Amino acid sequence: MRDYETLSVAEAAPHVLVVTLDRPAAANAVTSRMGRDLLDLFTDLAGLDHDWRCVILTGAGRFFCAGGDLKERAGMSDERWRRQHLLFERMIAALLDCPVPVIAAVNGAAYAGGLEIALACDFIHAAEEARFALTEAKLGFMPGSGGTQTLPRAIGERRAKELLLAAMPFSAREALDWGLVNRVVPAEALMPQAVETARAIAGNAPLATRKIKHVVHHGLSLDLRSALMLELEAYGQLIVSEDRQEGVRAFNEKRPPAFKGR
Repeated sequence: MRDYETLSVAEAAPHVLVVTLDRPAAANAVTSRMGRDLLDLFTDLAGLDHDWRCVILTGAGRFFCAGGDLKERAGMSDERWRRQHLLFERMIAALLDCPVPVIAAVNGAAYAGGLEIALACDFIHAAEEARFALTEAKLGFMPGSGGTQTLPRAIGERRAKELLLAAMPFSAREALDWGLVNRVVPAEALMPQAVETARAIAGNAPLATRKIKHVVHHGLSLDLRSALMLELEAYGQLIVSEDRQEGVRAFNEKRPPAFKGR
């Protein structure tokens, strides 16, 4: 992984990459530079020339991400705003399409585009003090990085409409109760918990985890019969993989498997 101006990247465990939004003085708000950095990173992760098997996305300091940087946007012409948003659209698409499983470790406030970034991850772990909101309606516009679609898919249409229309903040515990986040833990336990889960994912066959992510993500938009066909197609591709042979061989030899992603 190369160096980024607005992100820090580090290996937390074998095959586990931690990506930290690193503008703590600005609540990790997303600038054009951060948008390009995230787009580049997740585009690279879509390739096959790396051995990362799980990614943890978190924020530096007290915030996860406050959304788009409104100081950068002050005085922007409509055309410049549209061009920047096109970049953000591509950034979110790269995150959604990333074949490597991505865990959002929400360490603090995830507002507006920050919550949309977390929602684009595969699932969310949150610190007890984390707060969430899609606040765009207070500012005269609306979520434009997936929030009107990913939030209702996570918590249901009616609750999502209330939160979106009222721009209503909610707590980590509420997010847990509603199914938005998978775990809520004390702040000091957040990264250890996320790394433990990432280790479990990274220890499994990487071809299998990628196929599972793909089939769940795309199958939900299909009718059941079509989704089952998608699953069977992916299953058939794994049958002929070296990892499938290694997994069965390791089980019978009573040893840990050595998966190669082939």
